[in-house]
Amino acid sequence: MSKVTTKIKDLAENIYKKILKKKQPELKSPLRSLSNVKYSGKDGYFELLGKEKVRTLTAASVKSFAQTLKMMNLSKELIEKDDIATKREAYYVSKNWAEARFKEQPESDTIMDDVEAMMQVNREQLGFIPEEKGGEIAGKLIVVDKDPDTKKPIKIDCTKFGSGAYSIPISVEHLKFQTTAKFILAIETAGMFQRLVKHKYWKKANCILVSMGGVPTRACRRFIRRLSDDKKIPVYVFTDGDPYGFFNIYRTLKTGSGNAAHINEFFCVPKAKFIGITPQDILDYKLPTHPLKDVDIKRAKDALKNDPFVQHHKEWQKAIRQLVQMKVRAEQQALAKWGLNYVIDKYLPEKLKNSKKWLP
Repeated sequence: MSKVTTKIKDLAENIYKKILKKKQPELKSPLRSLSNVKYSGKDGYFELLGKEKVRTLTAASVKSFAQTLKMMNLSKELIEKDDIATKREAYYVSKNWAEARFKEQPESDTIMDDVEAMMQVNREQLGFIPEEKGGEIAGKLIVVDKDPDTKKPIKIDCTKFGSGAYSIPISVEHLKFQTTAKFILAIETAGMFQRLVKHKYWKKANCILVSMGGVPTRACRRFIRRLSDDKKIPVYVFTDGDPYGFFNIYRTLKTGSGNAAHINEFFCVPKAKFIGITPQDILDYKLPTHPLKDVDIKRAKDALKNDPFVQHHKEWQKAIRQLVQMKVRAEQQALAKWGLNYVIDKYLPEKLKNSKKWLP
């Protein structure tokens, strides 16, 4: 029996015993929000404080209590059968749960997150997998995977995909790596990734390119973390110059999130550095801009007020205040003002040489 199924069984037994004693059973999980995390520069990721969410079995909570237990049972079945279910499939499975079924998927996603937090494991270990793929890789890297039938090693050369790229699998724990690259460059947009792949920037810079495709998936974050740790190579992150790129993308990759604080230790890249578009870059490179939207300003002010990562780093506080004062944002592609390949010929080489222009 796996550790996870043992945990599920023990929790279920405790609930059963309480019911037999005519006591109200409880389900406890960590409160998943920025208000319940701390950030230390030493560890480099968000860690949980002690606040808990307690769900006691009452007339009002009976449905969500039952749904949590059913979700735990589904996880136990998946693990025992060595099977998987997407979050969407888990939602549809619940349609057989009579009064405990979910009306909409956000309900089942929340319960799944609760179970994950209660068990202190990631949802992939529970048998639940995301719908989205992990990200794409190009450059000087050989990924050593396993043949699903023979279990023999398969070497995948990420320089041999032509105009395409290697897709990160949903589970990356079993992968091994071979590389002589000097660094990993994680890129926000698929368009910028394609430009760098098209012109083989990875060859020129001796690096590994990763397309995050927006907010990086957990598989993408875990892949980068494992690769960086295993091969002891730095990670540089290249995003748009806006609060979304700074916090939803970069900060999530570097420190994790409040919502997943119970597993941030494994799904973040504390050593990552920001070499993307900064407010100062907008001025120095005379980049075309767009006005900051209300949602951007709110996101920036919220970060200054509530984000432990921003509160720890004065450089980020200064950059955010500068951006809000300028009232503009700039995209990666704005560098094309100076030529389509300006980003390859000038911007990235200059940025990589001058670490004083990086943000922590």
